[in-house]
Amino acid sequence: MGNKITLTVIKADIGGFVGHSSVHPRLLAKAGECLAASDLLVDFHVTHVGDDINLCMTHRRGVDDDKIHKLAWETFLSCTEVSKELKLYGAGQDLLSDAFSGNIKGMGPGVAEMEFEERKSEPVIIFMADKTEPGAWNLPLYKMFADPFNTIGLVIDPKMHAGFAFEVHDLIENKKVLFNLPEELYDLLIFIGAPGRYCIKSVYSRTTGEIAATSSTQRLNLMAGRYVGKDDPVCIVRCQSGLPAVGEALEPFATPHLVAGWMRGSHHGPLMPVSVAQSNPTRFDGPPRVVALGFQLANGKLVGPQDFFADPSYDEARRKANKLADYLRQLGPFEPHRLPLDEMEYTTMPDVMAKLKDRFVDVNGDLESDVAATRE
Repeated sequence: MGNKITLTVIKADIGGFVGHSSVHPRLLAKAGECLAASDLLVDFHVTHVGDDINLCMTHRRGVDDDKIHKLAWETFLSCTEVSKELKLYGAGQDLLSDAFSGNIKGMGPGVAEMEFEERKSEPVIIFMADKTEPGAWNLPLYKMFADPFNTIGLVIDPKMHAGFAFEVHDLIENKKVLFNLPEELYDLLIFIGAPGRYCIKSVYSRTTGEIAATSSTQRLNLMAGRYVGKDDPVCIVRCQSGLPAVGEALEPFATPHLVAGWMRGSHHGPLMPVSVAQSNPTRFDGPPRVVALGFQLANGKLVGPQDFFADPSYDEARRKANKLADYLRQLGPFEPHRLPLDEMEYTTMPDVMAKLKDRFVDVNGDLESDVAATRE
């Protein structure tokens, strides 16, 4: 265990209020009660983005600790009971099992956690998104840690000039690879430009070897084998002193980029930076939202949060996101608003395709029946 601190963020959708838009206050209160009753934690903060509950916890037990994961699992189960009592929509939908198996990964909830020595000053940002998937972090993390037009520290800070190493996961083949930047930047971009399959899991400083950022990469639909909602990922970013400044870590979200998710997890939409109070997606169950909460860690205590996107300087990003949403909504069920077919496999699309498969014939063959008459 040592003197290191572990920051663990675990999220789950266990019932929306109303529909998929938000979390009922009773669920947040219940989550807080469950965590407060535990002697495993140094500190915690319970919050939400859209219909997802986010448990932000500090402890000294390291990553992948079964007791910490079990605490989160039992907290979500307790909240699910409240959710069922209130008849909230999708009660317990992210919990894919009735029994805890020793690690919450692979059981539905999303997990991002890192262990590190707390510095003299330890500012961290916890990013939380709703109505999207883990690949939503690819572009922002690239900008934070690899783009000098976003992060001037890469050019002028001697502690950052050596660059960063990016750990990328292939979510389909369940493999991972490490890219050292800047020299392997072009190789990295080949993969992370396909965020539906390849996701940045973690980023490491090449100067110190320390972890700088980590994200949740759980694909809920792949685990469940059916559509049960988008993954609504979380991401932790450490800042300052050889890492991106707080403003450099936030800057990528000043320009909303398009992500997969939105309505029924089947559409592309702009990722809108919002405050916690504005994180209740209602227009077509969206557009996708991202919240950024800043904390100063002090001996493991979470001092904060600072609700960064409550800043009016993100008003223009929200206006731009709404304009993009207006345009995309006009496309309705047509790509690129709707996701491509290979990403629709967990919706009703396979059922429709199966029903019609015998109706398709070779282009040189005869159709099975005449065009249905539309007149007497």
